[in-house]
Order: sequence, then structure tokens, then C-alpha cells
Amino acid sequence: MTGEGQIGVLIVDDSALVRQTLAAILSSDPEIQVLGTASDPYVAAEQMREKVPDVITLDIEMPRMDGLTFLRKLMSQHPVPVVICSSLAGEGTQSALRALEYGAVDIIAKPRVGTRQFLEDSRILLCQTVKAAACARLARLSSVHAVQPKLTADAILPPATHAMAETTEKVVVIGASTGGTEALKTLLEALPADAPGIAIVQHMPELFTRAFAERLNGLCRITVKEAESNDTILRGRALIAPGNHHLLLKRSGARYYVEVRDGPLVCRHRPSVDVLFRSAARYAGRNAVGVILTGMGDDGARGMLEMKQAGAATLAQDEASCVVFGMPREAIKLNCVDRIVPLENAAAAILAHAG
Repeated sequence: MTGEGQIGVLIVDDSALVRQTLAAILSSDPEIQVLGTASDPYVAAEQMREKVPDVITLDIEMPRMDGLTFLRKLMSQHPVPVVICSSLAGEGTQSALRALEYGAVDIIAKPRVGTRQFLEDSRILLCQTVKAAACARLARLSSVHAVQPKLTADAILPPATHAMAETTEKVVVIGASTGGTEALKTLLEALPADAPGIAIVQHMPELFTRAFAERLNGLCRITVKEAESNDTILRGRALIAPGNHHLLLKRSGARYYVEVRDGPLVCRHRPSVDVLFRSAARYAGRNAVGVILTGMGDDGARGMLEMKQAGAATLAQDEASCVVFGMPREAIKLNCVDRIVPLENAAAAILAHAG
């Protein structure tokens, strides 16, 4: 890192406006220093001869050399944490997801003009993503000090209701952030077709979650889809929170279903793992299994504590298999984790707890 612990960032994008906007946003955080900007990978390579950054933000579509080609070369020759900065439309989503397979740490959406609140939310998400990338372990692929005030899940969840009809059906809720896309792929691919119903929050930009769900649906024995309000939690199906929306577990009699909801950032994220976990504690209680995977920060820790107090089974990914051991560590600190498991054993652990 650069002087006094700052994270040095190199911005690579062919748009001068995007470079300028990203530089302004990232420079607003005292823990981040923008080392330079580059209009294409060749310019970036020249700058890296002078100083290797801690993190690179990388566009996909650029002249002379595309971002995916540069990423492959970088990861094979001199691995550096890379955050893909992509548009929200068309083939860009598929290319960005492919970049995660090639070793990119995370995806962020290109900043665009919006309201003051939108820009502030974007600033928080961008800076947190870069900080998480700086802590990522790269070799295995191929707690940040919070300066923003944090809302709790109380900002999203309605007041508690009275007891509902008894049910013995198990439901699994999973939270993940940095490194979570590949972790979820490993976990879900290992589940049988009749696995318990699953609701997932993966920190990811809007629209990328649909492409991510479709990708997993083609790889897994279970069905995977982007969640829509009133979708029923069913055996053999996983529902993934849509980017930029919170996901809540609800219950009507013996039926579990999900609600997709707008709202403020919770634990600096939307969707927030805390929101999903706390709703699971409230509506599923001891019938829930909570799983917290790789990710930066503490989103999900307090929600998992509430799940534990409500009688749920709780699991955390172990440090050795995490890209960033932030979210699991924070949950473990609260003494609310029943089992700490390597990623390759997570599916079996879920099935054991879910009967």
C-alpha cells in the first residue's frame, strides 16, 4: 500500500469521463489513493512498471486490448486484485461474470448521473469494494474501519408479528460478498436436486444478479433464479436477491416465500445479508439454517446472532477457503456460529443440519 496505509488504485477505462468520475469518488475516501488512470491496458502496463497498485479497476471493452485479455495476462504473470467496472447492460454482464472466473475479485457498476442519494450510495459501494479487493487472497482463486454511519436491519424490517402456524420444513439462507460468486458456484453445484429451499444475498450490482442466477441455473442440479416478490421457497430451488434490492424471508402458514424491497443501505449494502438473516430469525426460527460465506466487513453478523438466538443452525466458511475472511470472522466473534467449515464441506454441512 501507499503512504500511511492508503490503498493505491489504478483506474483503467477508455472513457475519460468515467476515469475522472471514478478518480473523484475514490479520492474522496482518505484510505484510498488514486495512483493514476489509463485509457487502455498498454498504458496501464507502462504505469505499472513505475509502481504496482494495490487494486486495479478495469473496464471490459477497450481499444487495442480488451479487459478480459488483460486480466488473463495479469493473473498469469503478476496477480493484482482487480475490480471489474462494467456497464449494466447487454453482453457486458456476461463478460463481467466471466472475468470473475478469470480471477477478478468483484464487479462494480460504472457510475452514472443520478440523485444526490444515488451518488452517495455509489460512493460508499465503490470505496468498500476497493477496500475489500485490497484484502483479497488471489492465489487460491485462479476488518475495514467504517467511516460511514450504518443503519441496522430495523430500517427495512417491519415490527414483529405474533406466532404463526407450525411448520417443520427447513429453509436455508446464505450471505456472501467479496469472492462469493465463485464460492456460491462451488456450494450450489454440490447440492442434490431435492436440497432444501434457499434464499441468497450476494453483494452484486443491479442486473448482474439475473445473469449470475441464469449462469448457476445452467450448472447446478437445483433451480436457481433471481428472486421476485412472492416467490415461494421450494425444495430444489435457490432464490438470489436482485442487485440494489433487499430480500426478506416471510411466512404464511406453512409456506415460506420472499419479499423484494427497496430501502436504504444497511451495513453499507443493498441487498444486505443482515436484512435476510434477521427476517429468517423472525419468520423461520429453528427451522432455518444460516450460512455466511467469504466477504469484507460485518454484514450478516448481527443477523446471524439473532438466528442463533431464535434456535437456527448456523455455519461459517473457514478462513483458509475464504477470499476475504471478514464477514465469517465477525459472526464468529459474536459466538453465534455452530460450525466453521471449509467451502468444499459446506453443502454436506447444510444437508446435515437441514435433515
